[in-house]
Amino acid sequence: MASNQLTALKEKMYDIKDQVVHFKVNKGRNKIVTFKGKVVGVYPGMFMIQPLEDIDLDRFSYSYFDYLCGDIKIIDK
Repeated sequence: MASNQLTALKEKMYDIKDQVVHFKVNKGRNKIVTFKGKVVGVYPGMFMIQPLEDIDLDRFSYSYFDYLCGDIKIIDK
């Protein structure tokens, strides 16, 4: 089951690559950041994002595990 979720997530990242989407990132300790950005790189174990806004973000690469655990979300707006 987890393999199916991972495969579907990778396909989703390929589909939205270079499109403007809304992200919600949980930085811990009740610090949530919401911003517009793009998925600029999709790799076997991770994906990279590029914010389109000036935000305080520690990192720009996330593993698929981060997404499955809810540390980063793609918001439909």
